Amino acid sequence: MKVLIVGGGGREHAIAVKCSESKLVDKLFAAPGNAGIAKLAECVDISVMDADKLVAFAKDNNIDLTIIGPDDPLVAGVADAFIREGLRVFGPAKNAAIIEGSKAFSKDLMKKYNIPSAAYEVFDNANAALSYLETAKMPIVLKADGLALGKGVLICNNLEEAKAGVKTLMLDKQFGTAGDKIVIEEFMTGREVSVLCFCDGTHIKPMTSAQDHKRAKDGDKGLNTGGMGTFSPSPFYTEEVDKFCKEKIYQPTMDAMKAEGRDFTGILFCGLMLTEDGPKVLEYNARFGDPEAQVVLPRMKNDIIEVMEACIDGKLDEVDLQFEDNAAVCVILASDGYPEHYDKGFVINGLDTFDDKDGYYVFHAGTKLTDKGIVTNGGRVLGVTAKGDDLFKARANAYEATKWIDFENKYMRNDIGKAIDEQ
Repeated sequence: MKVLIVGGGGREHAIAVKCSESKLVDKLFAAPGNAGIAKLAECVDISVMDADKLVAFAKDNNIDLTIIGPDDPLVAGVADAFIREGLRVFGPAKNAAIIEGSKAFSKDLMKKYNIPSAAYEVFDNANAALSYLETAKMPIVLKADGLALGKGVLICNNLEEAKAGVKTLMLDKQFGTAGDKIVIEEFMTGREVSVLCFCDGTHIKPMTSAQDHKRAKDGDKGLNTGGMGTFSPSPFYTEEVDKFCKEKIYQPTMDAMKAEGRDFTGILFCGLMLTEDGPKVLEYNARFGDPEAQVVLPRMKNDIIEVMEACIDGKLDEVDLQFEDNAAVCVILASDGYPEHYDKGFVINGLDTFDDKDGYYVFHAGTKLTDKGIVTNGGRVLGVTAKGDDLFKARANAYEATKWIDFENKYMRNDIGKAIDEQ
């Protein structure tokens, strides 16, 4: 098979590694890819948002399967362009990807179909939102309705912060049109857990659990980011929690989307909060998480192409999804200053150290190949992932592996997986 991966981040590198292990794949392409993906695939300079060029490339090169990685092209309907041309594509159509593209839509869906989540109100007028806050209980959560690179969620501890948050989202347009409408949501407490699920429109199969670290600095301080590290599995995602989520969240979400005429085929990311009242949905995403994919996919035993093909063909119920009985931890190496201002263009040393290390991975996110070598080209530069017999060993291995990489301006959190110590 010829496979095209759309995207160029750490998530797509993790997908590329898994695809390269498939016995079904003869040739791998990536658009646009990155310096790490280029070791596994032929990278082509096509934007993830250019549906016409992507479709033309797939036709001209007899691509058998296209995998769309990021949220933006899915929400914009790039998968639809492939479907219209009779091409096989893994990723939800636009009318299903709205589950991530609009927070208001997903909250209304959960309310309508009794899927447990936080209480909320939706506003498209800043003055109305500010008036509502006057009588709201603090702390409170503000969410930009649209896509905001995983950063459009503000946790506000008091009324002053909440009002400033409305101004940031709706008036200052920090996230552009994503903040034209906002969701104001009750603040939930508990453990956050991420569960990625394969979906075929009718059936849904959850993968192993993971936990992300969103804040930029140790101790969950600083600004929200796209994710500073992950570990898998979560010790807090018990068999009891899994059973509840399958019965009350995962399948009901699939059934709700089908009832709305929005059959969901692809990856449904369920961000969960394990509250005192039971698991509740924090958010949905319509694709693999980043960096969740970097700890979940290395532990998956299945041939990823076989699973994706089953999703497209509506035969996911025939797949026995299996994961290794171990653990994985991913530590993001970022550019100091991320997610605000940072410099790039620094040469990265030590990447080849991973070439002969079984159970260790370095996933490229913000990198670029130049005449000087591979250099930093983004806020989140690399994801260093390591496996271990348990979470403690995986964490130790991952942090040891971060020492193999060096570049000017290198920054990382030093407490990824620290929650493990509390279990």
